[in-house]
Amino acid sequence: MELTRNLPQSQSWLRQLSPLDWLYAVALAAGAVYALKLYGDYMDVYEKGILAGTAMALAGLGWHWKAVRVLMAVLVGTSLLSISVYQGDLARADQAFLLKYLISSQTAIMWMCFLFAMAGVAYWAGLLARADGVTQAATGLTWSATAMGLIGLLVRWYESYLVGADVGHIPISNLYEVFVLFCIITALLYLYYEGRYATRKLGAFVLMIILAAVAFILWYTFDRGAHEIQPLVPALQSWWMKIHVPANFVGYGAFSIAAMIGVAYLLASKGILTRLLPPAEVMDDVMYKAIAIGFAFFTIATILGAMWAAEAWGGYWSWDPKETWALIVWLNYAAWLHMRLIKGLRGPVLAWWAIIGLLVTTFAFIGVNMFLSGLHSYGTL
Repeated sequence: MELTRNLPQSQSWLRQLSPLDWLYAVALAAGAVYALKLYGDYMDVYEKGILAGTAMALAGLGWHWKAVRVLMAVLVGTSLLSISVYQGDLARADQAFLLKYLISSQTAIMWMCFLFAMAGVAYWAGLLARADGVTQAATGLTWSATAMGLIGLLVRWYESYLVGADVGHIPISNLYEVFVLFCIITALLYLYYEGRYATRKLGAFVLMIILAAVAFILWYTFDRGAHEIQPLVPALQSWWMKIHVPANFVGYGAFSIAAMIGVAYLLASKGILTRLLPPAEVMDDVMYKAIAIGFAFFTIATILGAMWAAEAWGGYWSWDPKETWALIVWLNYAAWLHMRLIKGLRGPVLAWWAIIGLLVTTFAFIGVNMFLSGLHSYGTL
């Protein structure tokens, strides 16, 4: 009976999809089929499944969030343009004007850093001056920065194969690459909530955590030369990396947003910027939803990591420092959600908890690599 009652709703939802929605899905499917035709011989069954799943996930995301379709069009067009300018020669990154100044991987990532910095300034200026036009520009700058970061990673993926067929890999394998990924995912999550709640007043706070990551990227690039493409270490030569790492960073990005909204919540509760920020109920709801989505993805990432460990090291769990701290992070946010959903806790306590939770998460992500050793020792500074 329940299935019968739900079926018309499902059919109604499908009927609401426009021809443009279906065209977008067909374009994604065609792109996946074309990629399979070109590179299918080099992919195992799991990688083919990841390709198909990614296409379906992007189709559903584009149906739900229309802005993603524009982003996808920009990414595909610009990345293909960059690849065509390369002409199979990595040396052209320093020779061709477009690559040298705009759409090689490293140039695109530097543009991402610059645009995020401009967006942060614009969000704060718009918030303090109550200038909607300035915050609207900040939103545009954030979208532009996100697009440039994604273009940088996509082109870097291609460049890694130009370095050598045995070197080529998805660019989420070291601290430099995952910090770029963190900026992108955090920005996208925030942009979604910004549109859903029709407010740009929290952008100033969220951009602060993104700019901290940008500062790390710049230091890591110019002080350590970390932007150079390196071969994968043996532990990362697996298709598991393609799903485990992105799922982890959806969690990290969502937890970061929750913490920065917690900062805004606490300031407003003390009478600071109260008239400039959204109502406490809105901030509380965004904080909760960010932690909920982050917890879901972090749970998935932890399960995937255990399965990867079983394949690579022969056991699902070894109490490696990285695994132990991942469990601490998971328990922290599980307790946060329990206290909110079951005990009905609200207010400054949860805001402080979200901020402290980010400190715990940061140690699990970076601190473990710096101060502890174990099986996950390939991400050191």
